[in-house]
Amino acid sequence: MRIALRAAREESGLTQEQAAELLEWSLSKVIRIEAGTVGISSTDLRATLQLYNVGNPAEVHRLLALARIARQRDWLAPYKEHLPTAYAAYIGLEREASALYFYQPMIVPGIMQTDAYATAVIPSTAPSVPPEELSQISKRVRFERQRDLLNRPDAPVIDAILDESVLHRVFGGEETMHEQLLHLIALGDSPRITLRVLPFGAGINTVSGPFVVLEFPDQSDTDAVYLENAVATSHVLDRADGITKHRQVFDRLSAAALSPAESLAYIASFAGRYN
Repeated sequence: MRIALRAAREESGLTQEQAAELLEWSLSKVIRIEAGTVGISSTDLRATLQLYNVGNPAEVHRLLALARIARQRDWLAPYKEHLPTAYAAYIGLEREASALYFYQPMIVPGIMQTDAYATAVIPSTAPSVPPEELSQISKRVRFERQRDLLNRPDAPVIDAILDESVLHRVFGGEETMHEQLLHLIALGDSPRITLRVLPFGAGINTVSGPFVVLEFPDQSDTDAVYLENAVATSHVLDRADGITKHRQVFDRLSAAALSPAESLAYIASFAGRYN
């Protein structure tokens, strides 16, 4: 949906600023619709398509149907006002990605966390979340993401590199870590998921914090990078130079990491320590 709308706007020769002015919307509304962080009503969509000169009845019907489906599936809607803008924007992009490349030097990525591990790790990584909201917001969002990204038929390909420190850093006690590492091994056996460990013996290959590179199925759609930071403001990069830099970092880490088979065996050895 967001890709089609942006393509139609560009084909009509309008900038986001011009479209916002002609539709009498705020610029942020146009940006958020094209980023996939908010849905669009049928009335707004019809007005947008008319402005962009999209008059083919079949295409209009298709886009209206997609908008209805998107609203029905927008599980994130009740939580958006509680989430940082950049994180909500990232989730919107993540849901349309065809491939996700994770680098995580500190903790297991959220989409791979067990319930017990997430319960233990969230207070440390999101200290600003009040305890009474923990289950409703942070955990709910994480596990809805898991269901969306891991279980749907058109789920994206996932390539994740974990620093060895992730295996050493204990959250929730040894039983929780044992369960979490077994869960990682099960995920690593999936044909759509590649999991690698960057061992201490590989030396220092980057000083980067956690990041995710996102690829999209439409080749004309620019890739993006999500920079995650629990303290400072996280943000999404879509500049070509920033994307290229993080791809190069990911490739360097991938070359230094253990192979997928070696990584799963290494994770299994740690699981044995926590048993």
